[in-house]
Parts: sequence; C-alpha cells; structure tokens
Amino acid sequence: MQGTDSSDAWLPAFLHHLQHERRLSAKTRECYARDLTLARSWWRAQGLANWGQLDQHQLRSYIAARHRSGISGRSLQRELSALRGLYRYLLREGKVTHNPAQGLRAPKTQRKLPATLDADQLGRMLDIPAADSLEIRDLAMLELLYSSGLRLAELVSLDLESIDARDATLEVTGKGAKTRRVPVGAKARQAIENWLPARAAFAPQGERALFLSRRGSRMHPRSIQKRLQRWALKHGSPRNLHPHLMRHSFASHLLESSGDLRAVQELLGHSNISTTQIYTHLDFQHLAQVYDRAHPRAKRRK
Repeated sequence: MQGTDSSDAWLPAFLHHLQHERRLSAKTRECYARDLTLARSWWRAQGLANWGQLDQHQLRSYIAARHRSGISGRSLQRELSALRGLYRYLLREGKVTHNPAQGLRAPKTQRKLPATLDADQLGRMLDIPAADSLEIRDLAMLELLYSSGLRLAELVSLDLESIDARDATLEVTGKGAKTRRVPVGAKARQAIENWLPARAAFAPQGERALFLSRRGSRMHPRSIQKRLQRWALKHGSPRNLHPHLMRHSFASHLLESSGDLRAVQELLGHSNISTTQIYTHLDFQHLAQVYDRAHPRAKRRK
C-alpha cells in the first residue's frame, strides 16, 4: 500500500476482519465503513495516494475540520476508533508502517445523563392489563427490558431456549458476541408465561424466536420501538418510551436500592465501569468516596 493505491481493496477485507475476528455488530461495521470512506475522500482531496501516506499532523487536521463542521466529540471518537482499528489491521498485514491515529484524541463532549422513568410511574404503566395478544407480547417485552436491563438487540435475539425456568435466569448475547446470564424477575416471568400461549397462534413450525410479529417472524428492532411508543401513547406516559429508557431505568433503580456498582456493571454487560457510572447517574466524587472508605492504603486513620 505504500507504493500503490490499493485503498479500494482494503474495505471488504477489513470489514470481514471486524465481523469474523473482532465480532463487531453489523451496525458498528456499517458506521466504520462510512467513517473510513469519508476519511479516504478527504485525504484523496489533499493529493495523497494511499493510507500509508497519511501522517498524524494531517489526520489531526482532518479531525479538526470535522469538528468545525459540527460533528460531535462522541462521533469523532468513533471515527478515530475506526481509523485506529484500520491501521492496526493494515500494520498486521504489512500494508503500512505506522499508525497515525494512535494517540489522537477527539475533542471532549459533555456526556448527558440518561433519562429515566420514576419507579412508581413505571410500575403503574406495567400494571395496566393487555387488551389483546399483541399487547400481551408488548407487555412481556416491556417487563423483560425493565427486569433484566436488556439492550434492544439483545431482546430481539432471544430464543425460547434463552430462558432457564429452573433458576429464573436468561442467557443474553451482548456486544462483541459476549454472553452473560441475568436474572428474570417474577413479574417478567409471569408476563412471558402469559405470552407463550398467545405466541403459539403466531409461530410457524420450527420457529424458535421468543418474540414474534403478527406474521410469525422474529420481531424487527424498529417494530419493537414502534410498539413501545404505541403503548406509551395509549396509556399516557409523559416520556417517549423506548427500549434504552427501560435499560436506563433498570440500572438507575437497581443502583439506588443496592449501591452495588460492580453488580450493576455485570448485569448491564459493560466492560468498562465508567460506562456504568454514566448510566446510573454516579459522579466521580461518589466513586472517590467509595475508594477512600474501601482501599487499605487510602483509608484515613481515626
């Protein structure tokens, strides 16, 4: 790649690497492909012939230009992540000799605290009886989202075998194809039991998806979002009801009651505790207080 322009040949191979080696989601791969195509268009306009000619100063100029155009710090962080990943791959393949994205940081963007529903308000909404088979399904999805803190993609991917009725747990495949086991609360178990007889009327032979559409196929993420919005409008929820709002509420309510940040991190499937900190409205001052009380070399003498 240093001497010839093979910039059009790398993308399929890199995306294949992301899918089969790093096991990133289809959405992440789509974002990375778009980000890298934009970066390639930029350096071509600068008169560069291939990725190997791009240096850190030029890449910093590109990120600065993107920032001036209104791209958020969070999006720029993802773009830099895509670039770092690409260059690591090209280094491994012997196509470049340096990684200009290494060490670059995107401008910081203030992270907004996630919205949550009040526990009593959420409880009243979930206690409303379902009017038909599809609402029985919708209520089961809502209960499970709140009971187990699932991501939308995790809910979609559930099969009948995912739930272990013996110990009331659920095996979930999360980001990076990582699996974790989470508990299923009594209300969610009852809602699923109510759904299973109704599900039988929709399910074609051999279909194993837990949640099905009216046509008997696995629920599409957008369909779930629309059904949750419908439930909120019908029952007067003051907020736009969406799956991540249920996950935020799960994390916040659980932490408020338990104070166990590590447990919430495990249940959410976060690899980094700082992500859990944002979800649950904790600030660094609280973490520092926990550290001061717990660490043997940080405890203050009486």
